[in-house]
Parts: sequence; C-alpha cells; structure tokens
Amino acid sequence: MVLDRLSTGFQWAVAPEATFIQGDIADEALVERLVAEHAIDAVIHFAGSIVVPESVFDPLGYYLNNTVKSRALMAAVIRAGVRHFIFSSTAAVYGDTGTEPVLESAATVPQSPYGRSKLMTEMMLEDAAKAHDFRYVALRYFNVAGADPRGRTGQSTKGATHLIKVACETALGKRDQIELFGTDYDTPDGTCVRDYIHVADLANAHADALAYLRSGGDSLVANCGYGHGYSVREVLESVRRVSGREFRVVERERRPGDVPAVVANSTRARSTLGWTPMHDDLDQCVATALAWEEALGRRNQRD
Repeated sequence: MVLDRLSTGFQWAVAPEATFIQGDIADEALVERLVAEHAIDAVIHFAGSIVVPESVFDPLGYYLNNTVKSRALMAAVIRAGVRHFIFSSTAAVYGDTGTEPVLESAATVPQSPYGRSKLMTEMMLEDAAKAHDFRYVALRYFNVAGADPRGRTGQSTKGATHLIKVACETALGKRDQIELFGTDYDTPDGTCVRDYIHVADLANAHADALAYLRSGGDSLVANCGYGHGYSVREVLESVRRVSGREFRVVERERRPGDVPAVVANSTRARSTLGWTPMHDDLDQCVATALAWEEALGRRNQRD
C-alpha cells in the first residue's frame, strides 16, 4: 500500500500491484484506519522535503514536513500495532566529514535545517523503540541518483535540483545551462565531493532492512553509499562522456548549507543487513538517468 499526498510525486509511478491512497502521513486517523483494515505490519517512511538550500530559507517548513509529520506517523503506527519501521534518513546528519568514509558512530553535526530535521526524527525513533514494542532501521542515504535499469521509474519532479538529474536535462537540451555552485572547496578540484548511490541499490537496501527486522533484528542506523566519492566536475564529465554531448556550465558562488565532502562507510549495511550493491559505477548510474530522462520527454509529449 502506498500513502502519498502527491505534493511532488505521481500516481502513475506507483506499481500496479500496490493499493494507492492519496493522503498525508500526518493524518493519524487515516493511518490508523489503513493499518487496521489492511493488517499492515511494517512501514517504510520515504516522505519528506530534501533540498538543503531550500531548508535554509524555509526551516520551519522543513521541521513541519520532516519532523512534526514524522512524529505523527510514528504515533499512529505504534498505536495501531506496527512493529517494524524503516526510515529514509540522510548523510546530511553528519555535516562536514571530509573525504574519508564516515561511520555511523561519527559525530552528528548537521549544517542545515534539512539535516537537523532528519536527525530529530532519528532521535524520536530511538526513544520510541525503547518505550514500545517497536523496532526500526534508519537508512542514511548518501547522494541517490540514476533510474530503474528496467525503465519503469525515475526522478520526474519538475525543477529538480539533484546534480545528475539536472546535468542530464541540460545534456538533452531541456535546460539551457547547469549551474556549478562553489569552486573553492577544500577538495581535489575545488568542487563538492559526494558518494553517489544508484537508486536500485538503495531500493534493495530497504528490502534487506525489512527482511532483517522481520527475522528479529534489533533497531539500527546504517549508511547507504559506496565508500568513494566523485566531485561535481567529475559527474559533469561523466554526463558528457555517456551522452556524447557538450553543454554549458555556469560557475556560481557556494550555496548555503552545502558541505565540501561526505562519503559513506557502508560496512554495517553490508555485514548486518546483507546488502550487496550491484550498480557501483558512475557512468552506469548516469546512463540509466539519461535513459529515463529521454523516456520522460516522450511521456510528457504524449500527455
């Protein structure tokens, strides 16, 4: 079952096997009714606002959508008897960790309201699990990119800010240019370094987390990334290489809330959840994103 208010999503992206309900995760009465009517025993909580600079300019909106509404969802499902909960968290809880792979035990010093809003939800989950018959896995996503290799879904939100998405749009002529924010960071080429994880590998991490909880696993936090990073310039070069096209890049000042580098140590996900990444290749990630962007263009033409 999928519960979504469709603020940024699309009903056509929901798998045909799923039951779709349009609604808000903070509607506690609705959530409790759905759990009861459909005997739901596990919840995967993906909903949230995710743009770091936007969170700096609209912090209260981010605390409402990411923290307050997560609290409401937790309260409803715990009352309804749900025992297993998987939460989409973020590497932004760490702040500036440098280029060395970061462990889950590292200090959490988020540098944006987005990161803090997600960390607050992790804290609520930890406390709730101690007080109730309730266990969770919080997956700290690093930079999610790419699209379903089978072409069923991909990032489709208009005005998206994710680097690979925007670069693919620019390579295909959907945008006149792409902006590069900050060229003076303390990184090898002066641009931000990120650990890009393919969305298919991330989806599998959720399936592994659910199997882990259902087999009796304890609550845990786990990083989802590959353990190595690419700079913004390296990503742009990959998009040029895979697409075979040149495009305009305009250098801008740093954006508020961005950190120079963050790379995952994902040993815990691999060893405890049994997660085995299958798509650890930047060009492959870009190729699936490009293929989806072309398919999306055809879909928009039909619509």
